[in-house]
Amino acid sequence: MTWSIIARDPSGGAIGIAVASRFFACGAMVPYVGANTAVASQAFCNPIWGTEGRARLEAGEPATAVLADFVERDQGQAIRQCHMMDANGQFMAHTGKDCTDWAGHLIGDGFSVAGNMLAGPQVVQATAEALAASCDLPLPRRLLSAMQAGEAAGGDKRGKQAAGLVIHHGQAHPWLDLRVDDHGDPLSELERLLDVAAERYLYVADEMPTRQRFSGRPDRDALDAKIYREEKRRQQAGEISRSLAT
Repeated sequence: MTWSIIARDPSGGAIGIAVASRFFACGAMVPYVGANTAVASQAFCNPIWGTEGRARLEAGEPATAVLADFVERDQGQAIRQCHMMDANGQFMAHTGKDCTDWAGHLIGDGFSVAGNMLAGPQVVQATAEALAASCDLPLPRRLLSAMQAGEAAGGDKRGKQAAGLVIHHGQAHPWLDLRVDDHGDPLSELERLLDVAAERYLYVADEMPTRQRFSGRPDRDALDAKIYREEKRRQQAGEISRSLAT
Protein backbone atom coordinates (compact mmCIF):
# COMPACT_ATOMS: atom_id res chain seq x y z
CA MET A 1 0.00 0.00 0.00
CA THR A 2 2.99 2.24 0.32
CA TRP A 3 6.49 3.22 -0.54
CA SER A 4 8.95 4.95 1.75
CA ILE A 5 12.55 6.02 2.06
CA ILE A 6 14.92 6.14 5.04
CA ALA A 7 18.05 8.27 4.81
CA ARG A 8 20.74 9.77 7.01
CA ASP A 9 22.48 13.06 6.27
CA PRO A 10 26.20 12.16 6.36
CA SER A 11 27.26 15.72 7.12
CA GLY A 12 24.96 16.59 10.02
CA GLY A 13 23.69 13.22 11.18
CA ALA A 14 20.00 14.02 10.69
CA ILE A 15 17.77 10.98 10.07
CA GLY A 16 14.54 11.03 8.11
CA ILE A 17 11.70 8.99 6.68
CA ALA A 18 9.37 10.03 3.89
CA VAL A 19 6.33 7.97 2.91
CA ALA A 20 3.42 8.14 0.47
CA SER A 21 0.44 5.88 -0.17
CA ARG A 22 -3.11 5.49 -1.42
CA PHE A 23 -3.99 4.78 2.19
CA PHE A 24 -5.31 7.17 4.80
CA ALA A 25 -2.78 8.66 7.26
CA CYS A 26 0.19 6.54 6.20
CA GLY A 27 2.39 9.16 7.85
CA ALA A 28 0.97 8.12 11.23
CA MET A 29 1.35 4.38 10.66
CA VAL A 30 4.64 3.80 8.84
CA PRO A 31 7.54 5.92 10.28
CA TYR A 32 9.27 5.25 13.58
CA VAL A 33 12.36 7.44 14.04
CA GLY A 34 14.64 7.69 17.05
CA ALA A 35 17.67 9.76 17.94
CA ASN A 36 20.00 7.53 15.92
CA THR A 37 17.77 4.96 14.22
CA ALA A 38 14.74 4.57 11.97
CA VAL A 39 12.15 1.91 11.11
CA ALA A 40 9.48 1.95 8.40
CA SER A 41 6.80 -0.72 8.94
CA GLN A 42 4.36 -1.09 6.05
CA ALA A 43 2.35 -3.40 3.73
CA PHE A 44 -0.03 -5.18 6.17
CA CYS A 45 1.57 -3.07 8.87
CA ASN A 46 2.64 -4.46 12.24
CA PRO A 47 3.26 -1.40 14.44
CA ILE A 48 5.22 -3.49 16.94
CA TRP A 49 7.92 -3.90 14.31
CA GLY A 50 8.14 -0.11 14.53
CA THR A 51 7.92 0.52 18.27
CA GLU A 52 9.92 -2.49 19.46
CA GLY A 53 12.32 -2.17 16.56
CA ARG A 54 13.11 1.46 17.32
CA ALA A 55 13.66 0.72 21.02
CA ARG A 56 15.98 -2.21 20.33
CA LEU A 57 17.94 -0.37 17.67
CA GLU A 58 18.34 2.63 19.99
CA ALA A 59 19.66 0.21 22.64
CA GLY A 60 22.40 -0.81 20.21
CA GLU A 61 21.12 -4.03 18.61
CA PRO A 62 22.10 -4.45 14.95
CA ALA A 63 19.41 -4.21 12.31
CA THR A 64 20.27 -7.71 11.05
CA ALA A 65 19.40 -9.30 14.40
CA VAL A 66 16.27 -7.24 15.04
CA LEU A 67 14.75 -7.84 11.61
CA ALA A 68 15.60 -11.56 11.64
CA ASP A 69 13.90 -11.89 15.02
CA PHE A 70 10.74 -10.15 13.77
CA VAL A 71 10.52 -12.41 10.73
CA GLU A 72 10.92 -15.49 12.91
CA ARG A 73 8.36 -14.43 15.54
CA ASP A 74 5.63 -12.95 13.35
CA GLN A 75 3.28 -15.51 11.81
CA GLY A 76 2.17 -12.77 9.42
CA GLN A 77 5.67 -11.93 8.17
CA ALA A 78 4.79 -12.96 4.60
CA ILE A 79 2.46 -9.93 4.30
CA ARG A 80 4.78 -7.51 6.11
CA GLN A 81 7.31 -5.12 4.65
CA CYS A 82 9.88 -3.32 6.76
CA HIS A 83 13.18 -1.54 6.35
CA MET A 84 15.34 -0.05 9.07
CA MET A 85 18.61 1.66 9.96
CA ASP A 86 20.50 0.86 13.14
CA ALA A 87 22.66 3.14 15.29
CA ASN A 88 25.74 2.21 13.25
CA GLY A 89 24.08 3.32 10.03
CA GLN A 90 23.53 -0.21 8.71
CA PHE A 91 20.35 -0.85 6.71
CA MET A 92 18.24 -4.00 6.44
CA ALA A 93 14.95 -4.71 4.69
CA HIS A 94 12.29 -7.41 4.47
CA THR A 95 9.59 -7.79 1.82
CA GLY A 96 7.26 -10.70 2.58
CA LYS A 97 6.55 -13.11 -0.26
CA ASP A 98 2.81 -12.40 -0.10
CA CYS A 99 3.03 -8.60 -0.25
CA THR A 100 0.88 -7.29 -3.09
CA ASP A 101 2.77 -6.96 -6.36
CA TRP A 102 4.75 -4.98 -7.23
CA ALA A 103 6.68 -5.20 -4.00
CA GLY A 104 10.38 -4.93 -3.29
CA HIS A 105 13.17 -2.95 -1.69
CA LEU A 106 16.55 -1.43 -2.46
CA ILE A 107 19.43 -0.59 -0.12
CA GLY A 108 21.96 2.02 -1.18
CA ASP A 109 24.76 4.08 0.32
CA GLY A 110 23.18 5.74 3.37
CA PHE A 111 19.56 4.99 2.49
CA SER A 112 16.93 2.34 1.84
CA VAL A 113 13.72 2.38 -0.20
CA ALA A 114 10.87 -0.12 0.00
CA GLY A 115 7.41 -0.32 -1.48
CA ASN A 116 4.43 -2.51 -2.25
CA MET A 117 1.30 -2.17 -4.39
CA LEU A 118 3.46 -0.06 -6.70
CA ALA A 119 3.24 0.56 -10.44
CA GLY A 120 6.50 -1.39 -10.78
CA PRO A 121 10.15 -1.59 -9.72
CA GLN A 122 10.82 1.71 -11.49
CA VAL A 123 9.15 3.52 -8.56
CA VAL A 124 11.75 2.32 -6.06
CA GLN A 125 14.56 2.83 -8.58
CA ALA A 126 13.52 6.40 -9.45
CA THR A 127 13.18 7.26 -5.75
CA ALA A 128 16.67 5.98 -5.02
CA GLU A 129 18.24 7.69 -8.03
CA ALA A 130 16.66 11.05 -7.18
CA LEU A 131 17.95 10.86 -3.61
CA ALA A 132 21.47 10.07 -4.79
CA ALA A 133 21.37 12.98 -7.26
CA SER A 134 20.31 15.61 -4.71
CA CYS A 135 23.14 15.62 -2.18
CA ASP A 136 23.30 19.43 -2.34
CA LEU A 137 19.82 19.78 -0.81
CA PRO A 138 18.90 19.71 2.90
CA LEU A 139 17.60 16.31 4.00
CA PRO A 140 13.88 17.23 4.05
CA ARG A 141 14.07 18.53 0.47
CA ARG A 142 16.10 15.51 -0.64
CA LEU A 143 13.53 13.10 0.75
CA LEU A 144 10.61 14.99 -0.74
CA SER A 145 12.20 15.32 -4.17
CA ALA A 146 13.01 11.59 -4.12
CA MET A 147 9.41 10.72 -3.33
CA GLN A 148 8.18 13.05 -6.07
CA ALA A 149 10.44 11.22 -8.53
CA GLY A 150 8.91 7.92 -7.41
CA GLU A 151 5.45 9.39 -7.89
CA ALA A 152 6.37 10.50 -11.40
CA ALA A 153 7.49 6.92 -12.11
CA GLY A 154 4.04 5.59 -11.20
CA GLY A 155 3.92 5.57 -7.41
CA ASP A 156 1.18 3.58 -5.68
CA LYS A 157 -0.71 1.87 -8.51
CA ARG A 158 -4.05 2.62 -6.83
CA GLY A 159 -3.53 6.39 -6.77
CA LYS A 160 -2.74 9.06 -4.17
CA GLN A 161 -4.07 9.90 -0.72
CA ALA A 162 -1.53 10.52 2.04
CA ALA A 163 2.11 11.31 2.74
CA GLY A 164 4.42 12.02 5.66
CA LEU A 165 7.87 13.39 6.42
CA VAL A 166 9.71 12.95 9.74
CA ILE A 167 13.20 14.30 10.55
CA HIS A 168 15.15 13.85 13.79
CA HIS A 169 18.32 15.77 14.66
CA GLY A 170 19.94 13.40 17.14
CA GLN A 171 17.09 13.61 19.65
CA ALA A 172 14.22 11.35 20.66
CA HIS A 173 11.79 14.10 19.65
CA PRO A 174 11.36 15.14 16.01
CA TRP A 175 12.84 18.30 14.55
CA LEU A 176 10.15 18.15 11.86
CA ASP A 177 7.05 15.96 11.61
CA LEU A 178 4.65 16.73 8.76
CA ARG A 179 1.63 14.73 7.62
CA VAL A 180 -0.95 14.93 4.89
CA ASP A 181 -3.64 12.39 5.72
CA ASP A 182 -6.25 12.73 2.97
CA HIS A 183 -5.49 14.78 -0.15
CA GLY A 184 -5.69 14.49 -3.93
CA ASP A 185 -2.00 15.37 -4.32
CA PRO A 186 -0.39 14.67 -0.94
CA LEU A 187 3.27 15.11 -1.95
CA SER A 188 2.55 18.57 -3.39
CA GLU A 189 0.69 19.45 -0.21
CA LEU A 190 3.64 18.16 1.83
CA GLU A 191 5.90 20.44 -0.20
CA ARG A 192 3.66 23.40 0.64
CA LEU A 193 3.79 22.54 4.34
CA LEU A 194 7.58 22.31 4.18
CA ASP A 195 7.68 25.79 2.62
CA VAL A 196 5.47 27.14 5.41
CA ALA A 197 7.65 25.44 8.03
CA ALA A 198 10.70 27.20 6.60
CA GLU A 199 9.14 30.62 7.21
CA ARG A 200 9.27 30.39 11.01
CA TYR A 201 8.77 26.92 12.45
CA LEU A 202 12.21 25.50 11.59
CA TYR A 203 13.93 28.45 13.24
CA VAL A 204 12.02 27.67 16.43
CA ALA A 205 12.80 23.95 16.08
CA ASP A 206 16.53 24.74 15.89
CA GLU A 207 16.34 26.44 19.29
CA MET A 208 14.31 23.74 21.06
CA PRO A 209 15.83 22.23 24.21
CA THR A 210 17.80 19.00 23.77
CA ARG A 211 19.28 16.36 26.04
CA GLN A 212 22.57 18.22 25.89
CA ARG A 213 20.99 21.67 26.34
CA PHE A 214 18.06 21.19 28.70
CA SER A 215 16.96 24.82 28.78
CA GLY A 216 17.39 25.42 25.08
CA ARG A 217 17.76 29.15 24.49
CA PRO A 218 15.63 30.93 27.12
CA ASP A 219 16.52 34.33 25.64
CA ARG A 220 14.59 34.61 22.39
CA ASP A 221 16.33 37.71 21.04
CA ALA A 222 18.58 35.73 18.68
CA LEU A 223 15.62 33.66 17.47
CA ASP A 224 13.51 36.75 16.82
CA ALA A 225 16.40 38.30 14.88
CA LYS A 226 16.69 35.22 12.63
CA ILE A 227 12.96 35.20 11.94
CA TYR A 228 13.00 38.94 11.20
CA ARG A 229 15.89 38.53 8.73
CA GLU A 230 14.04 35.70 6.98
CA GLU A 231 10.88 37.80 6.73
CA LYS A 232 12.86 40.69 5.22
CA ARG A 233 14.59 38.38 2.77
CA ARG A 234 11.25 37.01 1.61
CA GLN A 235 9.82 40.47 1.21
CA GLN A 236 12.81 41.67 -0.81
CA ALA A 237 12.68 38.54 -2.98
CA GLY A 238 8.96 38.96 -3.56
CA GLU A 239 8.21 35.57 -2.03
CA ILE A 240 4.59 35.22 -0.92
CA SER A 241 3.73 33.00 2.03
CA ARG A 242 2.06 29.72 1.08
CA SER A 243 0.37 29.47 4.46
CA LEU A 244 -3.41 29.13 4.47
CA ALA A 245 -3.69 30.80 7.89
CA THR A 246 -5.61 34.07 8.10
